[in-house]
Amino acid sequence: MYDHLSRPNPRLNIPPGARPPVSPSPASAWTPYAFELAGPSNQNAGPGAYPWIDGQSPLSPSTPRSKLAPPARPRSRAASAYEPESAQMAFPEPQVYRSTSQRSNAPPPRHRASKSDLGPSPPPQRFYRAPSISSSTGEFSPRLTPAESVESLSDELSNLNLASEDGLNLFQAKELPIRDDAWHRLVPPEALQALDKKEIQRQSIIFEIIQSERDYVFDMQLVKDVFIQPLIASNPPILPKERMKGFVKEVFYNMDEILDFHRQMLGALFARQKDQHPLMQSVADIILDTALLFGTAYETYMKHYPLSWARHLSELRRNNDYRDFVEQCRQDPRLRKHDLKEFLFRPVSRLPRLTLLLKGMEHLTDPDHPDMETIPLVISILNDLIRSTQPGIDVAEGKVKFWNLCESLVYVRGEIVDMDLYEESRTLVYEGELARRQRSETDWHGWNDLYVALLDNHLLLTKEERSKNSDTVRRHIVSRPLPLEYLRLGAFDGAPENRKERSEENGGILDSLRFQYRPMYPFTIYHASSKSSRRYTLFAASEALRSKWREHLVNALGIRKVRQESNMWFAPYSLNDGFFRVPGARVQYNSGARWTGKITAAASFVSAGINYVAVGCTSGVYVAANIQGDPLTFTKVLNFSSVTSMVALQEFNKFLVHHESNLYCYSLDILARVSQDQSHRPGLDASFEKVAGDAGNVVFFRAGRLGHRTMVLCVCKSLLSTTLHALEAIHPDVNMTPRRQTGNSASFRAFSGPFSLPKDASNNITPLVKTVAVCGDRSIVVVDPTNMPNANVATVPDWSQSNNSTPMSNLKQRCDNAKSLGLVRCDTSELLVVYDELGCYITKHGTPSRSSGFIRWETKATSFASRNDLILLFSPQFIEIRNINHGRLVQVIEGQDIRLLHTGLKFDDSILVAMKGDKDDREGVSEMIMQLNPTSEINARAGSTTSNERIWDEWDMA
Repeated sequence: MYDHLSRPNPRLNIPPGARPPVSPSPASAWTPYAFELAGPSNQNAGPGAYPWIDGQSPLSPSTPRSKLAPPARPRSRAASAYEPESAQMAFPEPQVYRSTSQRSNAPPPRHRASKSDLGPSPPPQRFYRAPSISSSTGEFSPRLTPAESVESLSDELSNLNLASEDGLNLFQAKELPIRDDAWHRLVPPEALQALDKKEIQRQSIIFEIIQSERDYVFDMQLVKDVFIQPLIASNPPILPKERMKGFVKEVFYNMDEILDFHRQMLGALFARQKDQHPLMQSVADIILDTALLFGTAYETYMKHYPLSWARHLSELRRNNDYRDFVEQCRQDPRLRKHDLKEFLFRPVSRLPRLTLLLKGMEHLTDPDHPDMETIPLVISILNDLIRSTQPGIDVAEGKVKFWNLCESLVYVRGEIVDMDLYEESRTLVYEGELARRQRSETDWHGWNDLYVALLDNHLLLTKEERSKNSDTVRRHIVSRPLPLEYLRLGAFDGAPENRKERSEENGGILDSLRFQYRPMYPFTIYHASSKSSRRYTLFAASEALRSKWREHLVNALGIRKVRQESNMWFAPYSLNDGFFRVPGARVQYNSGARWTGKITAAASFVSAGINYVAVGCTSGVYVAANIQGDPLTFTKVLNFSSVTSMVALQEFNKFLVHHESNLYCYSLDILARVSQDQSHRPGLDASFEKVAGDAGNVVFFRAGRLGHRTMVLCVCKSLLSTTLHALEAIHPDVNMTPRRQTGNSASFRAFSGPFSLPKDASNNITPLVKTVAVCGDRSIVVVDPTNMPNANVATVPDWSQSNNSTPMSNLKQRCDNAKSLGLVRCDTSELLVVYDELGCYITKHGTPSRSSGFIRWETKATSFASRNDLILLFSPQFIEIRNINHGRLVQVIEGQDIRLLHTGLKFDDSILVAMKGDKDDREGVSEMIMQLNPTSEINARAGSTTSNERIWDEWDMA
């Protein structure tokens, strides 16, 4: 019946039998509406005719009102879902009723980002607002005769609402003043009178859902327009170009992906609003369609949000340009002086807020409405998404706490500490305040508060220092970080001790002198390699807190052990445990048991394609074939007792033995055949040669490659001197000239003359590329063995500049109190000087590098070996494996009475170690021979199709 309209009209479905309103006066008694005054017959409209300008009610207070007329007093907006019902405006109940929500097509509720989202908004500006009611005929009379149908009234009201489309367009464009940005301000008063109170509240929530979605999309777009694009386009750049892309990704993450989903949903909501306004049936189906798609995007963002905010704060602290940029952005009037944090938090709070609105809409929806199936489904999807992200948020927040801890740490000056803090899997397991009691002459009670942090790889004891002018916290490490590999737990059941504290009551002078006592519950932890010097008794404030610390410590130690065992850099493999024995407490005197004695040396070699292991002990030298899968069967081949060291020169078929201050050699092949009963002992004795010992007692020797030569370096001591002798190994096919032949050996010749060394040079020799380093107790001498009489000798480290450098002077003092063990090459320009307690880096000229920093070992080393970029430090109880380049601890192997036996000449040679075995019976205590096998990283992608097919062959799936 409204053919002049260009779009379908929403209808007010008034149920049959509803009583029409009774007008108390004729139509002429009605006060004209504002839109009627704008016509040709209302040119002289007086004040109060334009309520959207004057703020007055559309009807004069003196005008008689019908039951469909709006109330006389100004009407406030419909209440939000967050407001109590008592705060809602009580609309008068009309005599014409309609059933609530009968259409099945319904969009979800909507809450504007109003004051509850982003705080107070700026004062409203004057915008033109379309009138609440309009009519194409210029006049409206609500009177109905009995002959008229109820449907005609519904059509009439629908026609009146069509002219509010201008106001709806302003709402969707976010151009309405705040006082008009409400559903009841865009709805005809007749509609309000025709609806019951429950439906009015429902329509207000639907409008609020659309309004909040509009503001949400607007704010997300502001982030892009005000923050991201100006930051990227800044000139000069606020962040370095190489960091800009990563920073934007880290802070704003996938916000653009979330924005795309909500733009599509907002477009669908706006389209339905234009089609059904003022009485929208539902929006739940639109929200459901979008919620099924944006789950992954929200889960990703919400789990990463704590990291985004922490990255932003970190850049604020360190970058003044970025801080100025953020402050400048905050002055943009569109942001309403809100901080970036509020905009970054909007996606995190959006889903819980939308859930609350949907619950309010569900409460106001009739049981038979189709929304009663859709809304619970949407709420369930949103709640599941929120719950699923909470563990990820907790992990991210824990990582933020961990990063804050890392940035606040203050280390001991000069010490290089690499705890691998920024490894991706590093976590903060537990943290809290504990006390430590350290009595002194000036403070007998000696209570000190510590901040203790348990990481997944270290335990940190720190002292907090808070800045008075800022929130900055600095945590000074009061004791070196304790690796969990060395952490041991002591007693956790000690009796509480009372801590004396000053009373906190604010009273007079006497009150300030009063004290109170608080019980503190002790527990003990200690370092496995320094049980006495690094033993800590810490105090918790309660028994429950002490138990909680114990629980976290036990769990962290267990997890760390499992991770270390599944990610070993060197896998220990026992070659034999039981053949070599030493006397034990269980062996009776005169029992007849015979022992081989303690293992002192070992070597591995290959002969005729078979691997062999030679072991020297107190009773002699034993050799066994090392065939995989077969137990080692040792045979005694030499009667030398207490051999100091042994080396097999595979290429030259020579087996070197250092025994009783002399260096001898035998044929390697004959030695192997004798061990297998394939040759007789006289043949082995016939291959005997004396290599060194005539010039003095051989203190120690070392074989190695220098260029293309294989050298044997011996340090000999006489009564008045200590000298270095360099011997070159000669291949059996090469005949030496009589002039070069020296001593009793036909297989070695002296290369250059002997070189005088300091008297304390008795520890080790380290072959380098072209030179060798001979270690003394306090210094290391580097010399070229190919030209020793004319060689330039260097002593490292070079302390010549220590008087002018405090860090170098401190390092020199530490090194003077340590024992040198050798040198390890890091790269072409740097070496690591290895001492028994620490290590320091030097340049190729011998000068300390890295600001004279040093690395302290966790255990006091007696020897070392190097493989690729790793260094292995051996002590009686531990094998400590570290990265050469930065000193990071990567693995610890524990044992008893550990001794390094053999390192080989090449990097791929086996490392042989002896330690106390697992057997202790009537035959004595066993000595174990262990081989350290380097491991390689497992590459999950490195499997070929062929290898994958072989896996299935076992299952006979063909």
